[in-house]
Amino acid sequence: MLAGRRILLIIGGGIAAYKTLDLIRRLRARGAAVTPVMTAAAEEFVTPLSVAALAGEKVYRALFDLTDEAEMGHIQLSRVADLVVVAPATADLMAKMAQGHADDLASTLLLATDTPVLAAPAMNVRMWAHPATRRNAATLRADGLRFVGPDDGDMACGEYGPGRMAEPSAILAAIEAALGEGPLSGRRIVVTSGPTHEPIDPVRYIANRSSGAQGAALAHALAALGAHVVFVTGPAAVPPPEGVEVRRVETAREMLAAVEAALPADAAVFTAAVADWRVEGAAQEKIKKVPGGDLPQLTFRENPDILAHVAALGPQRPRLVVGFAAETQDVVANATAKRDRKGCDWIVANDVSPGTGIMGGPENAVTLVTEDGAESWPRMPKAEVAERLAARIAETLA
Repeated sequence: MLAGRRILLIIGGGIAAYKTLDLIRRLRARGAAVTPVMTAAAEEFVTPLSVAALAGEKVYRALFDLTDEAEMGHIQLSRVADLVVVAPATADLMAKMAQGHADDLASTLLLATDTPVLAAPAMNVRMWAHPATRRNAATLRADGLRFVGPDDGDMACGEYGPGRMAEPSAILAAIEAALGEGPLSGRRIVVTSGPTHEPIDPVRYIANRSSGAQGAALAHALAALGAHVVFVTGPAAVPPPEGVEVRRVETAREMLAAVEAALPADAAVFTAAVADWRVEGAAQEKIKKVPGGDLPQLTFRENPDILAHVAALGPQRPRLVVGFAAETQDVVANATAKRDRKGCDWIVANDVSPGTGIMGGPENAVTLVTEDGAESWPRMPKAEVAERLAARIAETLA
């Protein structure tokens, strides 16, 4: 699948560097050419001889090597590849990338390249959770950098948690996705996002506090894995990601119509916070306040249940139907009951009670409820929740 593609592999200085040997082997087996670059710290964990033997190419190590500069200068080296992969992307390398430092060959190549970059972070769990690393990761994502991982797992230091570098198979899948050959290539996925606005009159409406951030992040993550994403969004505060087919709606009924028009699809993920009710007979003119007069009386009707409707479809039902549940109490119990009631395959539940900062905030802490039970994920940025959920969807549809 990667025949003729050239990967510039930058190996950072962490114990996970040993995994890059397997990654190189897998890339070569799929026909890719690998040009390896090693930091000085990386040489403390794997030898240049081992890397060169597996890659079948010389290892670039020094910024001021006269021979290397004469044969292929670092500027050219940074631009001849189809993709730059940083694995492991240590906290130090991420900080250099985010701040634009260029004090060695690896960081200089990363600053000089106009080629897409994929990073596989690897570091101690506390380093990954540190505010400085979180800021750097957010900056790099905003700059267009792709990430794969890190995973939860045992650390070489004896601790457990997020920070373990993604396995070579996962990095390989992310490379294929970045090059347009991802695990979701050829798949059509519908994602709903944001709130709906249910009009009371031409200037007032019923809504909720959803920003649409999680839906936009998920659409981006699915598209990054090669899916054709139909993004049905209400009037969200967060703009749609690039590379998806956008269909804008206002009300729940418009959202249902847009979803039906987008089918058939391989999967449908309903992250939108759809208003449960609408005002019956919304006023065509602004309802005027009358001093001393009676308050307006609003009569409500139930909106269509988009998730349950799609889950109950016959031949047009997507193979995988995923709902979201924003709860303020008994999160797992309510989400489990919702999954059974709606007839969907998965429910992604989160606690949006006051004080969590999740509704409209940058982070999320979710529990994935499936027929196999409930799986709680640690609190993390919404982009990471999206990447993890997208990977699970790809695995299920494979």
